[in-house]
Amino acid sequence: MPRYFIQLAYNGVNYNGWQVQENTKNTIQHILQEKMSIIFNEAIEIVGCGRTDAGVSAKDYYAHFDCLKLDLHLANTNYIYKLNKILPFEIVIKNIFHVTDTANARFDAETRTYEYLIHTYKNPFLVQSSLFVYGHINFELMNQAANYMLSVTDFTSFSKVNTQTKTNNCTVSFAQWIKVNEHEYIFKITANRFLRNMVRSIVGTLLEVGKEKISFEDFKTIIGNKNRSDAGMSVNAHALYLAHISYPNHIFINDNQ
Repeated sequence: MPRYFIQLAYNGVNYNGWQVQENTKNTIQHILQEKMSIIFNEAIEIVGCGRTDAGVSAKDYYAHFDCLKLDLHLANTNYIYKLNKILPFEIVIKNIFHVTDTANARFDAETRTYEYLIHTYKNPFLVQSSLFVYGHINFELMNQAANYMLSVTDFTSFSKVNTQTKTNNCTVSFAQWIKVNEHEYIFKITANRFLRNMVRSIVGTLLEVGKEKISFEDFKTIIGNKNRSDAGMSVNAHALYLAHISYPNHIFINDNQ
């Protein structure tokens, strides 16, 4: 049975996260499986590249699934159009790829990039997409702390406790605050994997550095202590975005002629 990757984006502000849950149908995965099963006329189960919490959005997200049909990825079958027509406006399908039979959207991902948006001037049009942070922020100091994370691997201090992960080691290859304009900033971070709640707790702790409530040395100590209670509070989910995922080229089958 052919295996496919589906590439999508979604605004998750009003959803209970990616993962299917017993107590609600209001998840991205549930809605996708329901609508894809209708369009493809067979029961579809999809495996996402990772979980996103309630309120978190994705600019770039991948999931894999198996389907009896051999032509889902071909442009002339119009399956992308058909899916987008019946999906809620918050979810959009960008592409469907034919992949190798063992390709896995979660485990084959080489890197993931998240973005967190903040604004420093009250703006009613950013209420649902960015975090309003009042007062002076030292971005230079925050970037010094962010850059330090490239030299460490154990991120226990920024992970939810009692998770099922076997290791809290991650390799961060990029972490930086980027100025968009006078009042808007993006924190961008890329790593081979992320722990549950990791980005939001990192941002919360970096903002304490930027507010000069804690020093750069304090930030280093927090990481070294490997204790979640030492780090800052997790910031709100609505301003967090899964922005990009990279995969090895060899898992994609180029037969879309």
